[in-house]
Amino acid sequence: MFDYLISEDAKKIKKEVRAFVRDEIPHSLIKKMDKEEINYPTEFLQSLGKENLIGLRFPKEFGGRGLNWECEVVALEEIGVLGSSLPCLYSLPIITGEAMNLFGSEDQKLKYLKPMCEGKKYTAEALTEPRGGSDFFGATCTAVKDGDYYILNGEKRFVVGAEGADFFLVYAKTNQDPKSDPRSSLSLFIVDRSKGVETEYLYGLLGTRGGGAGRLKFEDVQIPQENVIMGEGKGGVIFYQMMVPERLTTASGSLGSARTCLHIATKYSTKRKAFGQTIKNFQAINFRIADSITLLDAARSIVLNTARTIDAGAPAALQRRLVSESKKFSTKACWKVINNAMQVMGGIGYTTVYPIERILRDSRLGEIWTGTSEIMSLIIQHEYYKEILSEKWLDRDVEKDAIDADHEEEKHYG
Repeated sequence: MFDYLISEDAKKIKKEVRAFVRDEIPHSLIKKMDKEEINYPTEFLQSLGKENLIGLRFPKEFGGRGLNWECEVVALEEIGVLGSSLPCLYSLPIITGEAMNLFGSEDQKLKYLKPMCEGKKYTAEALTEPRGGSDFFGATCTAVKDGDYYILNGEKRFVVGAEGADFFLVYAKTNQDPKSDPRSSLSLFIVDRSKGVETEYLYGLLGTRGGGAGRLKFEDVQIPQENVIMGEGKGGVIFYQMMVPERLTTASGSLGSARTCLHIATKYSTKRKAFGQTIKNFQAINFRIADSITLLDAARSIVLNTARTIDAGAPAALQRRLVSESKKFSTKACWKVINNAMQVMGGIGYTTVYPIERILRDSRLGEIWTGTSEIMSLIIQHEYYKEILSEKWLDRDVEKDAIDADHEEEKHYG
């Protein structure tokens, strides 16, 4: 039904990306990535670049298509059919490109954003450190000014693309004063893979394999000052904006993974027989399918609504709340849909005969990376409280509709 709601541009890009996923991605690539025979699929990014499918929202002069978030989430759902590994890699240019496109200099866009969108340079974002994950502003990576350069030292971990990226976006502390505001003590750097940048360790993962996720170590890395994005101390400002692509990409990609599992299970239920009839006739099966359809439609609705709200120019605080809601709800709902699909399939769904077991392993990451579900809840309530407490009450005062509303002496708050 959502095809009746999306724009003509979104319909066109949906058709284009669906054809790309169907015809251009060999099944062997996904299998080899899951078996970790491939740790970074450069051919995937090259193919995307040739089809001009990277960085859809970015200006045409920098390799994008000048489209909007509605088109982006539609495309991401189609990429999500592939599981999580390839959608993660597809999302990285969307995420890092956001910083360069909105806050970067013209030179930075020409040197990094354009070739990235063309599939000629590969990127990754380095946020998490060994000492902590959700405590982003507690980062201990340092970048000390030395003439026309900054000297970067420290480590980042769980960096998707650590194995194959040509350049990284790295948050590092530039104000070493312990009394300084953490939000203004970080800066964001474009760091080329060069001397002193080492992929020290590749992680063994439950799922989402083959994306080169690893730990990066920076040892006296020289970064030219022109590679600071927006200026020293602006890392916090950029990070708040980066919440949008980091979380909306995850929410969108999850839809494709859940959709394909539901599709497999639904078709299976029309063929598999038990007790003399196809299992789709049993309420235990068809009600589970019904629940999954409802969850998937609801998740897609909140993601699409969030995309359109951002495209309409919503305030930053509302954007942060909506993308947090989208990520939390979509990843949880899609996890449930995928589990339902496995339950419908029974024992065969737990085997590698079908891809559901891989997609289930992949999808578990959704509630963890780019902000856990708990962090999403923290942001949602924070932004909502702030919004409600800052506005005048414009609705009907329904508290006065209570029979004993005038008994003010009964309203104790302390």
